[in-house]
Amino acid sequence: MSALVSRTVTKLFSRQCTPCPLTGFDAHLRHSHWFPSVLAVKTSPPVRAEPKKKKKVDPKREQIARERLKKKLRKLEKVPPELIPIEDFITPVKYLDDIRVRIPAQLPFEESERRALLLKEWSRYKQSQHKVEMEAISEALEAQREALEELKLESEELYQAALKRDPELLPFHHHGPSYTPPTVNYQAPDGKYNDVTKVYTQ
Repeated sequence: MSALVSRTVTKLFSRQCTPCPLTGFDAHLRHSHWFPSVLAVKTSPPVRAEPKKKKKVDPKREQIARERLKKKLRKLEKVPPELIPIEDFITPVKYLDDIRVRIPAQLPFEESERRALLLKEWSRYKQSQHKVEMEAISEALEAQREALEELKLESEELYQAALKRDPELLPFHHHGPSYTPPTVNYQAPDGKYNDVTKVYTQ
């Protein structure tokens, strides 16, 4: 029985000693600890590193560092918080330059003369229109005054009725918005936009 076991083991070792067709390594490399055999006990290489020594912390230095941190925190608490700037109220610097002046367009002589004559003609037209309107208003007021005087001589009651304000002279009807309760948990759509708001941290 023992002879049969020894023959089987020798056959397995002889198969493992054949060179590998892919790598070209011989089987004798498997006897090293880097290339263990399939039947051998696999062990990791010995680690000979020295364990790291813990640094000794001086309690006095640690206490001093804590005191420094506390002092820094106290200084930060004394500083008032900075207000977030409102960019809409800040005028850009490029718009504050006094040298930046818009140069007026240079018109040719013919165009400037044409505009000046057109402006004078427009002024004369508006002046005549205003004169006609004022004459029409003065004539209407004079006719109204004469009519009221004649009406007063005829009947005092009709004269007082004529002096009252006519509510139907300028009819105006206005209906305000009706009161409706708001929709619960309604989220109004904002539409599509690009949020470029700057985030400030204290």
